[in-house]
Parts: sequence; structure tokens; C-alpha cells
Amino acid sequence: MAPRANWKGFLRLSLVTYPVALYPATSESEKVSFNQLNRKTGHRIKYAKVDADTGEEVDDEDFVKGYKVDTDTFIEVTREELENVALESTRTIEIDEFVDRSEIDPRYLIRPYYLRPDGKVGHDAFAVIRETIREMNKVAIARVVLTNREHIIALERSTRG
Repeated sequence: MAPRANWKGFLRLSLVTYPVALYPATSESEKVSFNQLNRKTGHRIKYAKVDADTGEEVDDEDFVKGYKVDTDTFIEVTREELENVALESTRTIEIDEFVDRSEIDPRYLIRPYYLRPDGKVGHDAFAVIRETIREMNKVAIARVVLTNREHIIALERSTRG
């Protein structure tokens, strides 16, 4: 089965913008996961959300988010307040600069993806940027909003092909 794009948008370098799609470079399908079971009955263990002071189970509709100010003080934050401060996605990957690969600490490389042009329109522009990165032997540092968070990403030419 062909991989599906996780995200579609545009890649921008200065005045050049073209459509791209982002694909996961790794698969979760081979990942082994386990359930926790009650050894005596063989049944799955269910976790209940309970009030830390009363020990009573809390209904989903009574859940709210809160920001911890100090040990026992929280400020309730509503869904509307969170939506008002959420970053708006322009669906654009903005290339900011080019750096040497050695300048990026490997600890910051969390999840690999493949980026490719989305449709025929972007193939030529994509090739120009890809070859520029290769010839300069650099990595493009860019910004993109994914799931309401801005991420700093590194674009480098694949070592394959």
C-alpha cells in the first residue's frame, strides 16, 4: 500500500513557492505494542480518571485544562481561550537559512519525513532547491505549523538517489 501524505502545503524559498506533500519516512505498522492485563483474570486493565483529592471518578464533560501557577494553584483555561492563541497555519514551509549539517545536534532530529512536490507544477522548482542544497552541501532550516505548533525543520537532500 502506497504511503499517504501526512501534510500538504507549500514550500517557499524567497519568491519561489510550490506545492509539496510530507510523507512519513518510518512506519508504525511494524511496531509491537502490548496491553496491560490482570494476571488473575486475563482481562485488560482500564484506567479511570479520578479526582486527586476525593478519589471519585470524573466524567469527561467535567474535564477542563488548567495551568499550574504554584503547588496547589491552577488557572482554568477554556477551549475558546486556547483557540484564540493557537497558531494559524499558512500551510507553508518557510525556508529561513542554510547551515552546515554539522551545526545540527543529532538530539534535535526527532522524526524523519520525505518531502516531495505535489503534482507536476512543482517538479522543476523542487529540483532547483534540491540541487542547490546538494551543491552547497548544506541543510535548509525552515519553519512550519503542524497541529497548531510551530516546528523548526531541517531539509536535506536524501542520501539515496
